[in-house]
Amino acid sequence: MGVPKLKPLPTVDEYLAGERAALNRHIYLDGEILVMAGESPIHGEVSANLVITIGTQLKGTSCRLRTKDTKVRSGPIPETGRGTRGMFSYPDVLVICGEPEYHDAHKDIVLNPKAIFEVLSENTEAFDRGEKFHRLQTHNPTLTDYVLIAQDSAMIEHFQKQPEGRWLYSLHAGLEASVEITSIRCKLKLADVYDRVVFPESPEPEA
Repeated sequence: MGVPKLKPLPTVDEYLAGERAALNRHIYLDGEILVMAGESPIHGEVSANLVITIGTQLKGTSCRLRTKDTKVRSGPIPETGRGTRGMFSYPDVLVICGEPEYHDAHKDIVLNPKAIFEVLSENTEAFDRGEKFHRLQTHNPTLTDYVLIAQDSAMIEHFQKQPEGRWLYSLHAGLEASVEITSIRCKLKLADVYDRVVFPESPEPEA
């Protein structure tokens, strides 16, 4: 009996060709293609609020905002036609300062993110905190701010890159709190980020 042949991993070029024709979005991670689930109502509300509050503050500056349909490449320059290394992901909200740098002539993949905002969900939280953030830190030197926004309570976590390269963590909780993102001269008031959001009720403890 012969040894079954393993199906080759899709290359970056194959992923991009399929992704640009697909109706749904997919993350690419070293040859793996991961389907992105649809968003919850709270995810949609928070994402829209982020666009409003950040976009308004960026008017007249050298920075611009992109939403969840723009990909970011985090990895080495792919080997044309056969490379499988790297990550292509879709931040919920992305800020670029200066002229955008692109992966290719399609101009749908950004190389120079300045700040990334992710609205956490049960399915993506571990990835957003772990492998995704690690790849972004390693391969996107322009990134200075990584912001994680909770869905089940008013809470924002801010990772800010320091001049020596380490990342400073801060936690902001409660609708009275706010987050200063000095690199893009923006202030996030949690009351604005969670405007019109109704949090799920905590289950009553069993007697």
